[in-house]
Amino acid sequence: MTQVPTFAVVSGAQVHEALHGHEDEVVTAIEAAYRLHGEGQTVNPDSYFLRFPDRPSDRIIALPASVKGDVGVHGVKWISSFPGNVAEGLPRASAVLILNDAETGYPIACLESSIISAARTAASAALAAARLADARGERPRRVGFFGVGLIARYIHTYLAANGFDFTEAGVHDLSADHAEGFADYLRRAGGEQLAITVHEKPEDLIRSSDLVVFATVAGEPHVTDPAWFAHNPLVLHVSLRDLSPEIVLGSWNVVDDIEHCMKADTSPHLAEQRVGHREFVAGTLYDVLTGAITPPADRPVVFSPFGLGVLDLAVAKHVYDRVGAAGQLHTVPDFFHELKRYG
Repeated sequence: MTQVPTFAVVSGAQVHEALHGHEDEVVTAIEAAYRLHGEGQTVNPDSYFLRFPDRPSDRIIALPASVKGDVGVHGVKWISSFPGNVAEGLPRASAVLILNDAETGYPIACLESSIISAARTAASAALAAARLADARGERPRRVGFFGVGLIARYIHTYLAANGFDFTEAGVHDLSADHAEGFADYLRRAGGEQLAITVHEKPEDLIRSSDLVVFATVAGEPHVTDPAWFAHNPLVLHVSLRDLSPEIVLGSWNVVDDIEHCMKADTSPHLAEQRVGHREFVAGTLYDVLTGAITPPADRPVVFSPFGLGVLDLAVAKHVYDRVGAAGQLHTVPDFFHELKRYG
């Protein structure tokens, strides 16, 4: 008889302990997940959006997924985005993630997942930045952060952990207070050798950066002038809706998954609607990892990751295994009660 799995709850504090300082391991897990996805060893359906007619800016999203290989789990991330939280002193996003046993389908764990979500987003961006920059022949020394919330902080951490050594950092945000707060964080994290500039104008940030990180909550394109990118920077378009179709069409584009990225009015989706084809997308990050495509040095290079549930599962399983190996899983006795078919 198959043994019924136990059910564990993994707190945010445990998730943080399992991931903080182990960014290289997280990036390795993310790369392995991308390779499994590219090899057809995953299932990653469309995300499901719960929206509210009386609160149009709020949403809760379900990301179901399944990963084979060493990950070997099914699961779903349930993540909310309530922008109004920021004014109340709370983070915009909160999340949990359920892991399901691959053989029985039974849920085996519920993990706090805002940290997992931020870590997988940052690790994906850092992995792409490293592989794209190395393929272009030089790692950027001037970085610009457009939007300075939690995700921007995590991306900076993961870039530093992946060997990026910046001499200049630019900051731009609609909130002057948030921009100054992030600049202060960079001063503490980057040391005295890092020259930090807060830019009032987005054009100044982009033109002065060789690596541009977009981590905003923009719902539609607000950066529209291709001339700002004439110096051919590497762009991590993490928030997906910042760039106008003209900028996308004038760039060399790579995504994490073409089908997923070409929907929900992302900038690449808008570009596709404009021209009626997808030929402006060179390929996926998997294609970069396998050497199937090589980014040019004489065009802007834009990475637009939709954010795949398989990445969340890979990081969550990594956390679950680390906490379990340390003997610190908090299991819930008798969580599964009705186990006999006829009582």
